[in-house]
Amino acid sequence: MLLAVDVGNTHMVIGIYQGREIRCHWRVKTDKGNTVDEIAAIFHGLFAMEEILFNEISAIIISSVVPAMQSAWSLFARQYLHLDPLLVGRNVTVDMPVLLDNPQEVGADRLVNSIAGFDQYAAALIIADFGTAITLDCVSAKGEYLGGVIAPGLSISLEALANRTAKLPQIDISIPPAKTIGTNTGDAIRSGILFGYGGMIDGLVSRIKKELLPDIPKVIATGGMAGLIAPYSEAIEAVDPMLTLKGLQLLHERNR
Repeated sequence: MLLAVDVGNTHMVIGIYQGREIRCHWRVKTDKGNTVDEIAAIFHGLFAMEEILFNEISAIIISSVVPAMQSAWSLFARQYLHLDPLLVGRNVTVDMPVLLDNPQEVGADRLVNSIAGFDQYAAALIIADFGTAITLDCVSAKGEYLGGVIAPGLSISLEALANRTAKLPQIDISIPPAKTIGTNTGDAIRSGILFGYGGMIDGLVSRIKKELLPDIPKVIATGGMAGLIAPYSEAIEAVDPMLTLKGLQLLHERNR
């Protein structure tokens, strides 16, 4: 079985694959202070719930935007799984041209998403990833990574509102606002976040599409908040919360 690990700034998404089929997956808060033994303790418990033993894992691939966590996970792989990990950006061959001024700048997760998306759709793409930051990554019809857009994520904006203002509270944005004009503070914030971010995505996609002509890209969304924002965006055509894990499984397959 393959253990696929995607370490983000806020959450880690971990999946176990049997062949090309995902058997189970988890979303766990990223704690940059976790030791190797703490990672082992957490995942021993999660594995046990699925009746999976550490020695049943035959391979591990890791994508991380948190250097300290990449080191901890690499040690976990060697000490507890007795495996040499595949590390995206280190010892993994990526067969996608990266057309950036400095190709080393692209985040591992953004490249993994692009590879997974192009493998699935074989078409020009705009991939919106709703994580700690919101990224829009652009892939050409030839399968080239072209670059993209980075904006503050929903959680960052909500925290800023609560922490930098005297009277605006933390609110639950999973409750949809009845209309754009909020008649109370909670609905006003929900409207600003949900309609506002949906409109931002639509505006950015419209601009990107003009720059990608004659390609007509498909717009897909992923990440923890994708399902929350997608109903407020006219541009998003599909939501795939497992896109990064699919990309990791694909890269492992191509690098065996």
